[in-house]
Amino acid sequence: MTLLLFFVILAVLVLVHEAGHFFVAKFFKIRVDEFGFGFPPRLFSVHRGETRYSFNLIPFGGFVKIFGEDQTEEIKDGEASRNFSRKHRGVQALVLVAGIVGNFLLAWILISAGFMVGLPAPAGEEWGLPVTDAALTVVEVLPDSPASRAGLRAGDTVISFSQNGRALENPSPDFASEFIAETKSGAIDVAVKRGTKLLSFSVEPSSEVLEGRPAIGIAMDMLGTVRLPIHRAVLEGAKTTVFLSVEVSRALALFIKDAFAGAADIKNLAGPVGIAGLVGDARAQGVAPLLSLTALISINLALINLIPFPALDGGRLLFVAIEAVRRKPIPAKIAQYANATGFFILFLFLVFITYHDIARLFN
Repeated sequence: MTLLLFFVILAVLVLVHEAGHFFVAKFFKIRVDEFGFGFPPRLFSVHRGETRYSFNLIPFGGFVKIFGEDQTEEIKDGEASRNFSRKHRGVQALVLVAGIVGNFLLAWILISAGFMVGLPAPAGEEWGLPVTDAALTVVEVLPDSPASRAGLRAGDTVISFSQNGRALENPSPDFASEFIAETKSGAIDVAVKRGTKLLSFSVEPSSEVLEGRPAIGIAMDMLGTVRLPIHRAVLEGAKTTVFLSVEVSRALALFIKDAFAGAADIKNLAGPVGIAGLVGDARAQGVAPLLSLTALISINLALINLIPFPALDGGRLLFVAIEAVRRKPIPAKIAQYANATGFFILFLFLVFITYHDIARLFN
């Protein structure tokens, strides 16, 4: 079920992105030769009008083949006006950026829907939103920590801690930390709610997690639910989309900077396998967390595509900008070579990240 849900989410994200290119190209009377889900080799396709709709073997992506985009197609009489490369640079930029805009709009819609359903949020007045049913929640589990080895996950709602007759029910973060720190030896029983399930874990604190005091390797906060009427949900959805976009941009810029310095940490990166695992975790927590995760993936997809790297929309936008300054097209062979090289590098990076995703499953 998780795998099926992952592919449904992936299909929605790809279709929204490529549909942005597709509809804006159609709006400006540019011919679209193919709308593909996944990357070749092609499994099957159907023709509707002038466009082929294809389903391809490699499911992690998609594409729209726009007439004239690679500048190699033969232009017959009467077709020049429908050729992408013959359009004004501003029109070309709008077609290229449309997919990115589509992903931002999708994130806005999903987050707004999440606010209507009820999104998890930290308790406290600093957010300015009405938070109800606040409870102690695990917000992070450190890798290779006692909590991680025991099976605790981010999103678990803590019901109680207990050990040798000592019990702490419905705790606050401070009292929970004190309870764990006062443990001299032996395991603590941690009762949690995960989705609709009640679970119990035996976790033995360690002094290696935090220097000088026993800890189990979790970060906790009081989280509740924010549920808003539609008009306010749409407004807060827009604000949250902007906030998340800024935060993801900062993280992405920092990663790229570290990558050039040879100090990038790939532990927090997730490829298709890792994202599928996150989808499974979000599904267990409910509809709202799943909507939030999908929105976050959509924002990541939009921002990654903005990077001025060949084969990405940002790379093509860079070429359009260079052509606008030069007032003449970049030679087709140079553009083709750059895009093919960029695609190959991105594919290798995907394989590399997927390998690490799978390796983490066996650690």
